[in-house]
Amino acid sequence: MQTATRITRALCTVSALLVTACGFFDSADKAAPDIPFAPYSADYAGKPDFAQLEYEHPIATADLYKITPKNLSFLDQEQVDQIYARLAAGPIPDGAFDGDLFFPRGGSGKLRLSEIAGGGLKGLVVNIAGAKLDLVGETLWKGKVFYRDERVLRNRIEDLSLLKKVGLVEESADNPLTKTTVNGKDQWLLFPAKLYCGQSLLDGRRESIIIDYAFTDELPGYHRMPDMLAGRDGFAIRDEIRMVYPGFYLGRAYMDRTFVVNFVLYNKEIAERARDEFLKTGQVQQDCWTGTQQRMVVAARTDRG
Repeated sequence: MQTATRITRALCTVSALLVTACGFFDSADKAAPDIPFAPYSADYAGKPDFAQLEYEHPIATADLYKITPKNLSFLDQEQVDQIYARLAAGPIPDGAFDGDLFFPRGGSGKLRLSEIAGGGLKGLVVNIAGAKLDLVGETLWKGKVFYRDERVLRNRIEDLSLLKKVGLVEESADNPLTKTTVNGKDQWLLFPAKLYCGQSLLDGRRESIIIDYAFTDELPGYHRMPDMLAGRDGFAIRDEIRMVYPGFYLGRAYMDRTFVVNFVLYNKEIAERARDEFLKTGQVQQDCWTGTQQRMVVAARTDRG
C-alpha cells in the first residue's frame, strides 16, 4: 500500500510534464478530406448501415490519398467511423511505424483514461487509479515496432526518466529493457502486445488487425511495470487497425471493450515506395478475412455532389 501511495503522489506531480506533443507530421492540411459520406444524424437511428454506405459511397483509391494523419481531425467521429468501415485490414505491418492519437472535430482534445477507468482497475493498479495515468495511456498510441513473423508488437518509448523516478519501470540483470534505434534516436521497447486478425468491434462485416495487450505478461521481455498497465490487470487495452493505403493505418483503441480514442500509424518509406502501384491497381495483400462484401475498388470520382 505504501508503494502504491508513493506512485500515486509521484504520478500526480509529473503527469503534466510528460504530455507528449501531438503531431509527428508537418502536413499543411487545413481542411477535411474531400470524400463522400452518407447522411447521418446524432441519434443511433440516424446512423447509416455500413453495407449500404459502402455500396452507395465507395471511396476511390485516389481519394484514399486525400486522407492524411493530420486532416482526420477535421472530421467528426461519425465521419471517421464511416471511413474506417470502408477500409480493409490490409497486410499486418512489419517494422517501425510512427504513431499518434487524434481527436475528431467536436471532441474534447484530451485523453482521460483515468476518468474512464474509474474504480474498475484490478490488482495494484486499483490503488493508483485516482492518479493521472493518462500519460501512460498516451504512450500506447505513439510509435510502435511490429514483428510480423512473430505476431508481436512493442511500443517505442523515448524518455523513461520520470517514469523510473516514480517506480513505474522495473528492470533486472536477467530481464533488461530492450532498446532500438529509429531515425537515429534510441528508444525503449515496452508494452508488448499480440497481433492477430479478429472481428472489429465497430464493423463486423470484415476483420481488422487486432493489437491485444490482454496477455502482455506472457510475451518475451515483459516488465511488470509499466507493461501491466495495458494488460488484463490494468486498462485491458485492445486496439484494432485497418489500412488507408500502404504504410498508413487508421486505428481504434478500446479499454475493456469501451472505445476511448482514434489513432494513426504511418511509415513514410513504405508509403512512398508502394504509392504508384497501389494507385494503379487498388490492390494490396490482405492478411485478414475481407468479408462477403468485398471492399469496392473504384476509379476517381468525377462528381462533386
